[in-house]
Amino acid sequence: MIISRTPFRVSFFGGGTDYPAWYESEPGAVLVTTIDKYCYISCRRLPPFFPHRHRIVYSKIENTRTVEEIVHPAVRESLRFLKIEEGVEIHHDGDLPARAGLGSSSAFTVGLLSALYALKGQIVGKMHLAREAIHVERDLAREAVGAQDQVATAHGGLNHIEFVGNDITVHPVTLSQARLEQLESHLMLFFTGLTRNASEVAAQQIHNTQRNAVRLRAMCGMVDEALQILASPGDLSGFGALLDESWRLKRELADEVTNSRIDRMYDSALAAGALGGKLLGAGGGGFLLLFVEPERQPGVEAALEGLLRVPFRFERQGTQIIFYDEAARLPSGH
Repeated sequence: MIISRTPFRVSFFGGGTDYPAWYESEPGAVLVTTIDKYCYISCRRLPPFFPHRHRIVYSKIENTRTVEEIVHPAVRESLRFLKIEEGVEIHHDGDLPARAGLGSSSAFTVGLLSALYALKGQIVGKMHLAREAIHVERDLAREAVGAQDQVATAHGGLNHIEFVGNDITVHPVTLSQARLEQLESHLMLFFTGLTRNASEVAAQQIHNTQRNAVRLRAMCGMVDEALQILASPGDLSGFGALLDESWRLKRELADEVTNSRIDRMYDSALAAGALGGKLLGAGGGGFLLLFVEPERQPGVEAALEGLLRVPFRFERQGTQIIFYDEAARLPSGH
């Protein structure tokens, strides 16, 4: 048995500039952190005593004879990509719901590749995993995805990630523990109760890339502004105001980014004292991140009564193999 653990991510600034439609012609950048909520993937060799050869357990259960029969695109394409022909059993568990704007699909793919490599008795680097996850999702599964989620969840931590052509560079943000805790203490995360297919929302954003060039340049520039705020002494209110400015730009990237229900939630939070925030991920639902001074947080929570608040902390480890049983390895040659 192999078990991988891969964190979900919270993206602050620059989302939308991590799509190749943008960064192949103009520089892209994001400011993103991973949090202590995880995707767990367990896998093992499936003994040859069952009528099925592969068993995949997620929100559905698939029992198939061939890899080609597997419906789950990331599983099917990962097994093909790594040329795993022997029968396997794969289970997925997550701390938070899928399709909620926390990079869950990419965390799944990164964690799956990590576990499958361990099943083959191989260790690969974090950027290697990230690039292969991008390839599996974008090129093989044909999903409309960016590149920040795979890089963020593979590496872990608070990072400034740059995308220029085919180059991806990860710059860990070096802040004191006190400053990190100060930033954490100002963040609130609420589940809107709405889930959506991020790839569909992202597809419209990608289609609108050239039309949104001025907005995307501004959103990319906010990454450096946010880094300057974090590196400067004093309060962090400017970070919250910048989140608000970024969210107002993001809402204009595509019609599906927001809706009247989400807008009411956000406006209620601002009226109760939030300085800014954003819907995480491509938009359309999922989790609402808010920047709120600690003394005002009870009022914001009361204003959003009925929404589930999810406490979280930053994490720094990225994807990891947390359980490895030598007996689980595939025979050499697979």
